[in-house]
Amino acid sequence: MIRAPHRFAPIQRLLHWLMALCIIAMLFIGVGMVSTVAPKYLPLILIHKTLGVALLILVLIRLALRLRLGAPPLPADLPPVMKLGAKLSHLLLYGFMIVMPLLGLGMLWAAAYPVVLFGGIEIPALLQQSDRGHTLLWNAHVYLGLAFFALVLLHLAAALFHALIRRDGVFATISPLPQRERMKPAE
Repeated sequence: MIRAPHRFAPIQRLLHWLMALCIIAMLFIGVGMVSTVAPKYLPLILIHKTLGVALLILVLIRLALRLRLGAPPLPADLPPVMKLGAKLSHLLLYGFMIVMPLLGLGMLWAAAYPVVLFGGIEIPALLQQSDRGHTLLWNAHVYLGLAFFALVLLHLAAALFHALIRRDGVFATISPLPQRERMKPAE
């Protein structure tokens, strides 16, 4: 039987924080793209597409690592509703991290736009051109992007709650900083 780790593995923590920065950048770039027609639009699109594909690859690596290495258990004294919320929110986060890039790619393919990333890497279209499909995928990408942003804010709030209010060690499991051993109070 494999013991549950007390912290996420260093590679899991690195990927978590790298992806967090990229996702926040993606959300702001996405807002910038839809609010401008300036010459900055095309470079923003290139960055957004490239980061989106990179994030899709990274989330698949993260999922494989999570399945292989596991995750630290939640505190035993955490109320059941909070444990359920943590599990559901993580499932949703992983879902969004997979679905959002796929919607973005599908939207571009349905519009018959070439998907060219940094370095001239081109991803061949897997969908036929369809104005109706493009509109559907564009709307889904935009509105689910807003829902994803709300979920990211909820995740951040939960992390701060665990780090600053409960001080139950949950944040320490993913913290990028080295952790000092905390002495438990005498019972």
